[in-house]
Amino acid sequence: MIGRFWPRLIPALVMSIVEEAIHHGINWFDTAEIYGGGKSEESLASALDELHIPPDGVAIATKWWPVLRSAEHLEQSAQARLARLHHRPITLYQIHQPYSRSSIPKQMEAMARLLDAGLIRHAGVSNFSARQMTEAHRSLKSHGHLLVSNQVRYHLLDRRIETNGIMSCAADLGMSIIAYSPLSQGILTGKFHGRLQQPQGMRRMDPHFRPTFLNKTQSLIDALTEMGQKYQATPAQVALNWIVTRPGERVFAIPGATRVSQAAQNAGTMGFTLSSSDRQALDHLSADLSR
Repeated sequence: MIGRFWPRLIPALVMSIVEEAIHHGINWFDTAEIYGGGKSEESLASALDELHIPPDGVAIATKWWPVLRSAEHLEQSAQARLARLHHRPITLYQIHQPYSRSSIPKQMEAMARLLDAGLIRHAGVSNFSARQMTEAHRSLKSHGHLLVSNQVRYHLLDRRIETNGIMSCAADLGMSIIAYSPLSQGILTGKFHGRLQQPQGMRRMDPHFRPTFLNKTQSLIDALTEMGQKYQATPAQVALNWIVTRPGERVFAIPGATRVSQAAQNAGTMGFTLSSSDRQALDHLSADLSR
């Protein structure tokens, strides 16, 4: 993913971003084996080391890449993840995609062994359907542990989890939803509207960055901007707040940061709460845009 949607960052910048995030109260960092082939994990660990953050000073979530791999590799990879993270604790270990060679019960059996051994603290999944997350939760529970989360795409322009059973399944099972790409690769910041910034890299081939779709989303961006003025926030902060203050649900957003200012902006998301009328307005404006 690094280099496709996000630029490669030099170590000094990574450290500055991490430092700014921690300064503003962010203490949870999400990474994965496939992000730069483990380099993302190493960069995070190195930054935390340089900042003298103790092992339990932050929570680290990482993910195992299961494609063409078996549950046995899940356990082996956990050791590699720990090494990449300079043996900082893995707070949450997630199966990145539901495409392992092994069955879900076999994968959960391997997760249970990692939990029993204390190599990871919690287990989660990513991109699992409602049926798959139910099976995973049931299988892990049979080994005496709970599946705590499903990391899925969720934002104002992609609300499918509200209707395909994932959101309701998470609520029924007591699981959390971790929303990745919560700003739709930057579309919800408004920077691609009005030609303020041109899409680069893989974004240029994504139909959602073409003028036709951007024009369709202009009314939503206008509403985010107007609400931002009301709450003294940016459009991005309003879009993120819509996710993390969802009534009655446990939803967390994991916006990325390639600049120090973005880390501070992400933290500022929790400085206000959308009114019910503003939330309803965003629900209405985004309903026909959600893919």
